[in-house]
Amino acid sequence: MLLPRISLTRLIARLLLVPFAALFSYPSPGFATGFGPSLGAASGFAALAGAAVTCTTSTLAGNVGYGTAFTSTGCAIAGTASTPPAAAYADFLAAYDMLHFNTPCDQTLTGTLAGVTLAPGVYCFPAAATLTGTLTLNGPANGVWIFKVGTGGTGALTGTSFSVVMTGGAETAACPNVYWWVAQAATLTGSNFVGAILAGAGITVTGGTFTGEALAGGAGTSLAPTGAVTVTNSTITACPPPGGSTMFLKAKCNQGVGNGPEGCDPGNSNNHNGSNDERGGAPGNPGRQVGNR
Repeated sequence: MLLPRISLTRLIARLLLVPFAALFSYPSPGFATGFGPSLGAASGFAALAGAAVTCTTSTLAGNVGYGTAFTSTGCAIAGTASTPPAAAYADFLAAYDMLHFNTPCDQTLTGTLAGVTLAPGVYCFPAAATLTGTLTLNGPANGVWIFKVGTGGTGALTGTSFSVVMTGGAETAACPNVYWWVAQAATLTGSNFVGAILAGAGITVTGGTFTGEALAGGAGTSLAPTGAVTVTNSTITACPPPGGSTMFLKAKCNQGVGNGPEGCDPGNSNNHNGSNDERGGAPGNPGRQVGNR
């Protein structure tokens, strides 16, 4: 089994806090069906940051975890605001790395995603993503959508008047099974956003609504994330732990370019690292069951 491309310092640090199986989760096609990425103890956090969380005239329906300071001005907090236990940080950082290194792309996306409809799958932007308009996610209640921004090494997520709409049964799920991995910062303005953001740097939300978790600073090299979360005139509603999700994988194909679903198995494409089975790993041992958010 090949190791993820994580720095030795970070790998040693993570081994002190994170269960071994959580770090090396290479789901085979057979076992990936039924699992999505796990947030573990980071579930239920409307905002989680290694640095400060700043909330102004907003509602945070979920816990708030901060490393340096929490500033609230005219905010309603439906949860606990505190410096979180090490497990919350560790599970966030492990999930960030898993999405980064061990979740191959179904398809490369371009453009603003306005008017685009996507089935469950793993979708990637090689660099920054500047999004606007309405994105429709069409699939069953237990489908999973994973978006990766900055797979080429750098890239921020910017959403302006950007809405995510769930259809086809996905709208009936108690918690949306949507995840946004971002290499750098994430900024949402006047958007109605859906999905957990796992950002490499800070997260800024101004206006609109956000259903999911805002988890900032996953690209840091320390045991704690380094980013900050700033929320102004917004409502963030975290998914209650556990969530639960199912990854629907598809047939073998080449990685394409465009905005439509390609219909391929991300563990069996010819333009990324292979799955656990393809690498000769032992099937039946996917590590931590990552269906529980």
